[in-house]
Amino acid sequence: MSAQKPIVSLLDYSKDPFNLSIATARTCYSSKGILLPSDMIASEKSIEIRDKVAKSTKKAGHLTTRQHPQFIFTLDKVSRQFVWSFLHSHPFYNSEQVSQRYVEVKKENYYVPSGLNGKLLELYLDAVDFASRAYFSYTEILHPFIQEEYFQIYKARANYPDKWQLPIRKKCLEVARYLLPLGTYTYLYHSINGLTLHRYYRLMNSYDVPQEQRAVVTEMVDQVRAVDPLYADEMDDPIPLEETTEYRYFDSVFGSGKREFHPEVSANFVKEFDRELGARYSKLVSYSSNGPEILAQSVRSILGIPKSSLTDQDAIDLVLNPAKNRHLTSTLNENSMSPITRALFNVQYSFQKRISHTADSQDQRHRMVPGGRPVLMSQYAGVPDYITPFVVQKYPELKEKYDATHTQIFERLNRFLDAGGSPEYGTYLLPNSFPVRFYESGDLLNLHHKWRSRTCYNAQEEIFQASVEELTDVTKVHPGIAKWIKAPCWIRLQGEVKPYCPEGDHYCGTQVWKRELSEYLRVI
Repeated sequence: MSAQKPIVSLLDYSKDPFNLSIATARTCYSSKGILLPSDMIASEKSIEIRDKVAKSTKKAGHLTTRQHPQFIFTLDKVSRQFVWSFLHSHPFYNSEQVSQRYVEVKKENYYVPSGLNGKLLELYLDAVDFASRAYFSYTEILHPFIQEEYFQIYKARANYPDKWQLPIRKKCLEVARYLLPLGTYTYLYHSINGLTLHRYYRLMNSYDVPQEQRAVVTEMVDQVRAVDPLYADEMDDPIPLEETTEYRYFDSVFGSGKREFHPEVSANFVKEFDRELGARYSKLVSYSSNGPEILAQSVRSILGIPKSSLTDQDAIDLVLNPAKNRHLTSTLNENSMSPITRALFNVQYSFQKRISHTADSQDQRHRMVPGGRPVLMSQYAGVPDYITPFVVQKYPELKEKYDATHTQIFERLNRFLDAGGSPEYGTYLLPNSFPVRFYESGDLLNLHHKWRSRTCYNAQEEIFQASVEELTDVTKVHPGIAKWIKAPCWIRLQGEVKPYCPEGDHYCGTQVWKRELSEYLRVI
């Protein structure tokens, strides 16, 4: 294995993005109606005005104009850590990425930093090779246990075991992927607007993996420059890593030798965080104390109805009861376009969370429920630290192998770091199972969508359990709200939408619509 360049392709884009941006800006003050991109270059005077408006709007921060151009990229040979830390760390993008849950990872399919050589390269390759072999080995070890669990759910299918080996195999891959390193390659479609590309370029040197970020973003910008030099030329220069707030803090406290990797201090942080959270994945730590009252008042204000005509209970029932608000049963998720449902924006909740990197890579895709995620190596205390899937916890044979494998994964990471490997490169050797500890907040409208989706038995198991725990906590403080939120099949039942399960051939095998939240239990 050797270092490979990321494969970046600008698949499609808005025509004439620079002139389009300025045309939108000038249209705001146009008495002649809509101005088109072609109007920006109709004459020398038009070009002069265009350039003046471009500079003034850029300088003043009037940058919604730069959001109109769209760019669709395909990215290959990029790491999962890069995607988690950079591409998906903000809300203004859209991605479709190959699934690690259901698509087997190929051998020798890992990011290798270009700056590695000699002993450090040898240690790095040994670490990723061990994790790769462990992934394939553990997939086979899991099979009889996963098969037993699968046929306990789908009892009739046990009569035809050969027919169901593919879904069983996928479940094995889903669990075994916890052993894979964060440097595992992925490929994806990634669509962004022009303003986001500006921000990518400005922040490409920031944590966690600036070398890879520079390589990918520079290529993205170069390809945009090839189709419209003016659009790329107005981008601000990148901020050096050394000038970022995080770097300056680490440098002032820990010095140049450690910076983001400070295991002794991290150990205290992890102990403190885990003591507060306990054995849970998520815990409610803050909420709108008068949430039900605010929600009811918001519903009444939308309808122009006084409290004497619509009580708090009836107002909440109107917006959250799927039998009355059919938008809640829709798979289109048009809630933000529904006047009555927008009342849910006014209730807020915050959670303390600890889930694996592989789970959070999916959890963060709920972009409207954002979190303050960490500089990852700042949470590594230099000792084995990982999340264990449910099925592994259930079977001692699986857990013994899982624990032993993790011991060796972290030993190899530490050997790399002790030999002088940088924390940036060491990040790639952390396993998918490494816990991400953070705080996450959202409004009820977007949390409703997330909880409805993630209490489905097909959801990733940690996000499923975290969602159940969050709803359990919300039930204690706002029972009149939480009682209306369960799995999508239950919500469709309340709204009298058939079939209750919207998953078709992917039906989980359990009639979840008949269960209370306290009965939401699963192993796979």
